[in-house]
This record gives sequence, structure tokens and C-alpha cells, in this order.
Amino acid sequence: MSRSDAVVAPLLREWQRLRLRFAQTPIPAWFAWWVQALASWLPPHWRRLLSRRRAPLWLILDSDGLTLRLGDDSTAPVQIGHDQIEGLEPRLDPDAAQRPRRLALPLSRALRCQLDLPAAAAERLRDVAGFEIDRQTPFTADQVVYDARVVTHSPDRGTLRAELVVLPKAQLDAALAALGPLATTLEAVDLTGPNGPLGLNLLPPERRHRRSDPELRSHLLLIAIALTALWLALWQSLDNRRQAVAELEARIAALRDEARLVSAQRQRLMDAVEGSGFLAEQRALRPPVIALLEDISRRLPDVTALERLNLNGTDLIVIGYSSEAPATVSRLQGSPYLKSPALSGAVQPDRISGRDRFTLNAQVVVPTEGAANATP
Repeated sequence: MSRSDAVVAPLLREWQRLRLRFAQTPIPAWFAWWVQALASWLPPHWRRLLSRRRAPLWLILDSDGLTLRLGDDSTAPVQIGHDQIEGLEPRLDPDAAQRPRRLALPLSRALRCQLDLPAAAAERLRDVAGFEIDRQTPFTADQVVYDARVVTHSPDRGTLRAELVVLPKAQLDAALAALGPLATTLEAVDLTGPNGPLGLNLLPPERRHRRSDPELRSHLLLIAIALTALWLALWQSLDNRRQAVAELEARIAALRDEARLVSAQRQRLMDAVEGSGFLAEQRALRPPVIALLEDISRRLPDVTALERLNLNGTDLIVIGYSSEAPATVSRLQGSPYLKSPALSGAVQPDRISGRDRFTLNAQVVVPTEGAANATP
């Protein structure tokens, strides 16, 4: 056995095991009923076209000759004499020539026996039945061709009843020899009884004809095109989503920058409003400087000269020279812009000017409307 056969054989056995388990479920029967129900709505011509590839061409060999019958009964059976079998292949209808071919032999030629086997034997039923040929029939395994089928299956008890069907090789060889060139085109050899074919294949696996599907290449090409179109559609959809995400991210970034700019402008506006409010508040806490200076200059006597006038917030410091320093305090006490004017420190005589040097502290206030109007 080659390396490739060693790899393929286990895969084929596993595939057959899965197919058998699937066939034991009610799904295939339901699917067949569903397909048959759908096909019943189609015209007969369409049904024949759809069933052309799966309906076989039966070759029924008897003493009168060869009978050709299509499995879907789309045409009437055709009787051919033994002398016409040799040249039958070129005269076949193209529809019939493309169908799989099966030879049907009379049921009376074979030997049948029942076998009670474990349910696990269903996965390799033909191999298991091959070991029962010597015990159940008068033949040996190399003298017959055989096949087996499941008759009943009891999953609850873990058993099944199978039917072993054996046919002497001599009878099979004689039937194949009578077919001539058609023998090499057979895919199966079955037995037919009152209820039709049994669904067996007595033809040894090495002698079965492997038909190449003429439409397989076109089907594979269509599948490849469909998969390519599906991939392109998915890729285009993904690319569109990526492009939409990129555009959305760009819009979000632009809106984020705009929001930052608006936030910065709002902060500057708030700072400006707060600054103007602070200035207005500070302006409201003290009178205008011009009005204050005008009121002080009007109240001070002419013999008084100011050296310095310092206004820090609401604190007013006045430093000057006057020959009437004590009277200066009394004059400023009547000012609506000053509160609690008083001399700070001692009055010091100045020898150069001949007057007294004084320092006066007061609180600057905002005059009431009545006091401001009453100012002389």
C-alpha cells in the first residue's frame, strides 16, 4: 500500500461510517420526502431533467436477451437480442448513455441468509458479513461475490439484523461475458425481485466502473466563481466599513478640535467677563480718583501743601506740610469720600518751610447719592 493510500483509506472509512450513521437517522427520509414533494409541483419534463443524473440505466439480462430500462421510468423499456449487444454502445440515446449503469440479475440465482449482529457492525457491515460466508453458506469467500444490507435495526438493544447475499462467481462471470463491452461500464450488479432491486452491489470494488462526471469541472468552476464573488462581496463590505469608520474617526477628530477651540474661547470669554466684573466691583468699592482729588483739594486750606498722596485700594495716606495741620483733619472729616481721617504719628515742624509736616490716614468710601449731592 502506498503512502497516499494509507492516508486516504482511513478517511474513506470514516466518511462511510459518518454516512451510515446519518442514514440511520430520520433526516434522510424526511429530506427525500421534502424533495419529492417539491418535485411534484414541477412539470414531468422538468422532473426528468432533474432526475437524469441520479436515475440509473438498468440492464436486465434474461434468456430472451437484454432489456434496457431507465430508473425513473421516463421511457418505455427496450428489448435487445443477444446478437445486438455487441454494437449497442454507439446506438444508445445520449441521455441514457450518460447515466450510471447497473446490471440486474434474477433473485433466484443468489443465496440469502439472515445474520444477527451487534449494532456496531453496521459501520463495516460488508467486511463483517464476509467472515460469515464459510459458516452460513456452502461456499468459500473466494468462490462468490457478496454484499450485505441492514434489514432491521434495534438501537435500544444494540443489535441489528442483516441479510447476506452471495452469488457464485461463475454466474457473475457468465453474465458479464454475455454483456460484452458493456461489462466494463457497469457500476453495480444488483438482484431484482417482485418488489424491485434490493439495493445491493455484488460487483467487486476493483471491477466497478468509475464514471467521471462531465459536468464536474463546470460545477467546480461555478463554485469557485461563487466563492470568489462571495469573498469579493465580503471584502468590499469590510472595506466599506473600514472607510466609513475612517471617515467617522476623521469627523470625530474635527469635532474634537472644534470643541477644544470653542472651550478655549469660552474660557477666554469667562476670564474676560470675570476680569471686567472684578474691575467693575473694584471700581464700585471706591469713588473716582478725580472726584476724590477734587474734593480733597477743595477742602484743604491754601496754607497746606501735599508732598505725597498714596491710594492703595481703599487706604489713603496723605503726607504734606501745613501751618494748620490739626485743622486739616477736621476739614477732611466732612468729605463724603473719606472715612475716619486721622493724623498718624506726631506733627513735626519743618525748619526749611516753616510749617508742620504731617501724615494723615483715611479710608476711601463711595459716597451715597445724597451725600455726593450735598458736597459743597
